[in-house]
Amino acid sequence: MEKNSPSVNFPKIVIVGGGFGGIQLAKKLRDQEVQILMLDRHNYHTFQPLLYQVATGGLEADSIAFPLRKIFKGQKNFLFRNAEVTSINPERKIVTTNIGDYSYDYLVLATGSDSNYFGSRELEHFTMPMKTIPEALNLRSMILQNLEEALIETDPDVKKGLLNFVVVGGGPTGVELSGSLSELKRHVLKKDYPELDISEINIYLIEGSPVLLGPMSPQSQRHSKEFLIEMGVNVITGVTVTSYDGQVIKLSNNTEIITKNVLWSAGVKGEVPEGVPKDKIVRGGRIKVDQFNRIEGYKDIFAIGDVASMQTEEYPNGHPGVAPAAVQQGKHLAKNFIKVLNNEPPEPFKYFDKGSMATIGRNRAVVDLGKIRFQGVFAWFVWMFVHLMSLVGFRNKLVVLVNWIWSYFSLDRGTRLIIRRFNRESMREDTSGK
Repeated sequence: MEKNSPSVNFPKIVIVGGGFGGIQLAKKLRDQEVQILMLDRHNYHTFQPLLYQVATGGLEADSIAFPLRKIFKGQKNFLFRNAEVTSINPERKIVTTNIGDYSYDYLVLATGSDSNYFGSRELEHFTMPMKTIPEALNLRSMILQNLEEALIETDPDVKKGLLNFVVVGGGPTGVELSGSLSELKRHVLKKDYPELDISEINIYLIEGSPVLLGPMSPQSQRHSKEFLIEMGVNVITGVTVTSYDGQVIKLSNNTEIITKNVLWSAGVKGEVPEGVPKDKIVRGGRIKVDQFNRIEGYKDIFAIGDVASMQTEEYPNGHPGVAPAAVQQGKHLAKNFIKVLNNEPPEPFKYFDKGSMATIGRNRAVVDLGKIRFQGVFAWFVWMFVHLMSLVGFRNKLVVLVNWIWSYFSLDRGTRLIIRRFNRESMREDTSGK
């Protein structure tokens, strides 16, 4: 039974996913004669770039989340359903969810991405991802629980495993998480755990390619590595993970590290619902779309953001999986919907690269803005300003700003809480939410 309501004669646009792209699309159609239905398994939008700060105790989860219904408060052509999409049926123009079926005139997949383990069930089970708030909270609990266990552990090898932290993946997430762990070690843990010898805590960053921050400039790649080494992180590049059994991680250079803390940020894949033809899924598990964000072969199904791969001469593997790309695609698709409603031809999407940035720690960041590259304290303040302004909601901006000011002057983290104990067997019961 279809659950769409209220019934109107306007075209029905179903948006799957309340991420950056889905939100912009729905907001830009605010005053149009369309009925918008957004489906998401969570009732909030997550600001994913700051998940690592939740995982390391720098921010509380609700400071980077914002209720989807509140974002669209007063938008009369908008409906939201807290539902998990299980499949789509392009022939019947139906979206099937755990709470019922929904019909559509136009369907937009803005489902984002999930961690990519490249087919390894072992890595998927034993490593810790960080793509959603539940995953970040699991990671925080695991880190703190292992530190507590290390206090009473008498076996030297077991204790070493509890105090060795391995981050796999040298992209922005891996670099920022490694830097945050280093600051946690140097400024917080020595006060919280005076019984522990802090020098026994080791942080490793493993990257398969020869450099960190692959998409950024060589200058930023070099400085990010130098910053991390200065902060005591063991940076290992040009090496991949061959196996991990929950106790020992093995690398392609025959190195073995005893650890119970492997944090996975080595890759992502598109979150594609069942029903999308397999021949439309390309590299990285993304859906191939044309220059109008339409899934090839369909006039009424679109994909935007991380899940979409618009292959152009400039971006042969699709646009980067970053928030600005999703935001721009969401806004542009809204303009094209308006054109279609007015019987005008749509315009092709063109991505405007606003630059890239990553923070490594206090007073340390790298920024690429076109041909301008800079790093250090000024780059760090630029990074903070951009991320602060990108948060949804004034309250969230204020809470994050206050937390950052407090952390800067006190060298402390305020949310070192084990709210729910980490349990590996149940850790994936709620790990999506795009």
